[in-house]
Amino acid sequence: MLESVFPDKELTKEQQIIFNQILNFSEKNLIKNQKAVFQLNGDAGTGKSVILTKLFLEIEKMAKDNQTDNYFLVNHPELLKVYQENAVQFSELRKNRFLRPTTFINRLNKNQKKADIVVIDEAHLLLSESDNYNNFIQKNQLEEIIKLSRVVILVFDERQVLKLKSYWSQKFLNNIIQKQRVNYDHATLKTQMRMQAPSNIIKWIDDLTERLVLGSVEQGSKGYLTNRESYDFRIYQDAESMYQQLKLMNTKYGESRIVSTADYPSTLDGKKHFVNEGEFHLPWDQYNYSNVTWAQKPETINEIGSIYTVQGFDLNYVAIIIGPSIKYAGNGKIAVDLTKYEDREAFKNRHENDISNLELSKEKIILNSMNVLLKRGIKGCFVYFHDQRIYDYLIKGK
Repeated sequence: MLESVFPDKELTKEQQIIFNQILNFSEKNLIKNQKAVFQLNGDAGTGKSVILTKLFLEIEKMAKDNQTDNYFLVNHPELLKVYQENAVQFSELRKNRFLRPTTFINRLNKNQKKADIVVIDEAHLLLSESDNYNNFIQKNQLEEIIKLSRVVILVFDERQVLKLKSYWSQKFLNNIIQKQRVNYDHATLKTQMRMQAPSNIIKWIDDLTERLVLGSVEQGSKGYLTNRESYDFRIYQDAESMYQQLKLMNTKYGESRIVSTADYPSTLDGKKHFVNEGEFHLPWDQYNYSNVTWAQKPETINEIGSIYTVQGFDLNYVAIIIGPSIKYAGNGKIAVDLTKYEDREAFKNRHENDISNLELSKEKIILNSMNVLLKRGIKGCFVYFHDQRIYDYLIKGK
């Protein structure tokens, strides 16, 4: 899990070309003293963070010669722990340069300073409206970061937007960048690097989360999808059986965890809240106060992770409970029931009336969360649907 964002990880040919493109773009605009934004796109697991971490290491190596003041931002507390832990292992990196966006914005405004190069991982998690609870009083975090920086390099995936207060679309992002009158360039990573899965499994996930279509499943003797030799993908009828198999994989490979869509109540009140599916009975993850990430703690094999726990991370095996918000709609399709989604924080109304179709955006948030969860596993992915009719259609053809 840590290796995926380790700065000296070797790049693929595709990644190296884009790495060089971003580095040249940054150097050229710094020399010209021209404000600039570079956008790196790519689906979950395509290696965006690998490029960013290696790039920031190179930028910080050069900082001693060109006297630049650079920062690495991510609006994800668990990921931030990983970056800060990695930073102490490289003499060129400074732990205090890895920050949450709000911290960066408030600190530089207070000190009346500007940054040279700012790298943003998971830019789709940036707040796109004010949030007093999180001490962000301005309107849009990306807009503020661009104002405070000479060059901004950001990673963006529209399919990983998970909250209305962090609502983004490519059109919305384009409007922000165009208002700032900056030099702009972009690139897209296309090769799946995390999942050792064949194309038919990636397509099955994409069909489910983009088109609401239950793609074809070639049934094995125990209901497995094909290509189990290269990637272990299984649809389960029983959540407890899935969990027991996951524990075996965790014993064998480590860093294998069970996660769920936010269809089961959970409140940050210090008490345990459980996900119940037949004989399956486990608590949601608890708030992680330690510097060790959730998936690295051995005891969390006995908890259920959420989208907020695992987004951006690699797991060897992942097991997913897809809850009541996803139901069978007939004719090989699924439907989304917004009333069953328990993450009320995700649907908190925006102050600005700038989302054209609110119901469609909420549906997209649920499908995005499924897409992220389903693309966590390096070696395998197990799936259980609360709606038994989905299993019946996939495995039994009914």
